[in-house]
Amino acid sequence: MIDSALDELEYYLVGGAVRDALLGVENADRDFVVVGSTPEEMIRRGFRAVGRDFPVFLHPATGDEYALARTERKTGRGYGGFTVWASPEVTLTQDLGRRDLTINAMARAADGALIDPFGGRADLERGVLRHVSEAFAEDPLRVLRVARFMARFAPRGFTVADETLALMKRIVAAGEMEALTPERAWQEIARALLEPAPGAFIETLRDCGALARVLPEVDALFGVPQSPEYHPEIDTGTHMIMVMEMAAQLSDDLEVRFAALLHDVGKALTPADELPRHVGHESRGVPAVEAVCRRFRVPNACARLARLVCRHHLLMHRLEELKPATVLRLLKALDPIRRPRHARWFALACEADARGRGGRQGADYPPARLLEHYCQAMRGLDLSDVAGRADAAAEVERRQLEALGAARRQWRSPPGNAHANR
Repeated sequence: MIDSALDELEYYLVGGAVRDALLGVENADRDFVVVGSTPEEMIRRGFRAVGRDFPVFLHPATGDEYALARTERKTGRGYGGFTVWASPEVTLTQDLGRRDLTINAMARAADGALIDPFGGRADLERGVLRHVSEAFAEDPLRVLRVARFMARFAPRGFTVADETLALMKRIVAAGEMEALTPERAWQEIARALLEPAPGAFIETLRDCGALARVLPEVDALFGVPQSPEYHPEIDTGTHMIMVMEMAAQLSDDLEVRFAALLHDVGKALTPADELPRHVGHESRGVPAVEAVCRRFRVPNACARLARLVCRHHLLMHRLEELKPATVLRLLKALDPIRRPRHARWFALACEADARGRGGRQGADYPPARLLEHYCQAMRGLDLSDVAGRADAAAEVERRQLEALGAARRQWRSPPGNAHANR
């Protein structure tokens, strides 16, 4: 069936859809480039204009994006410092040449032919992330993008080409990372954290020096020692990477993975004469977590969980030892009645911390089940008769402590009990 909107139009599938098809990976996003056309012709064919900074149109039937072939010229600092030129004279090779990596600079014609002017297919086969041209250095956001692609493709054995890493270092040294807007930086950070190997994102940024510019609170963790009794890996930065990787195994939620990233930032603030112990690092780290969240305008749910995990993860590890009064304080902070997801996220992030260390990756984590046991005890409380009493607050707390005490005794009961599975 002939598509009248595309009839006699020169168009190509480009970008991630082409790359992922060659890798055998499913990709629902389909972006197209149109060569030799104009905005007026696209609209006449029924396309709807949606591009704000350059000509992009939605197909009238499929909703797929079709962008006119364009080139870009650097005119200022940062991600937005570009002038875009879209014209019927711009060729497909020119359009592909403005892209970041060779593996993203391939196209597929309507007849299925692969157009690969920069060797993207060969780099895919070699497992190399390589920049297309020196124009890569004009956009600091590409440093974060390369690191994000490492978070996606590191499990496949990909590496960053030496010359691309050198270019990334030049961008950092030129101070271009400081020109990134918080919104664009956070978008890349969040997407990277949701990739299969988020630790590779941090390691790549550190390799090129960008981590100290973008997330100095995290960069400061590397080289900080911990007690080998609890951390055979010793280095706090190494532990943080291990926790991120464990969080990626346990949860697909951004909130959990972001909390794993920041859970130990307080250890970078431990006085040197106290090392390798980190007494009080939980409370010491909260202002640093809040600084990161403010800087990137992090969504409220991510920011709240990151604070909770930073402040209370050691309490969670000791949950089986805690008296009901201490458990109640923790539960009040978590607010599991109104925010049940946050309690589950909290448990997952703390489990990632407990298991993200040498020799503990396969360990059981009973506090996660105990926390849910306590939350169920709180949810099962009937407080309907307390409203209006002069001593309502004290009575509520008395009943809560009583319920938590009973739940604790039940948890500690002999094997055979439903909850005695520590």
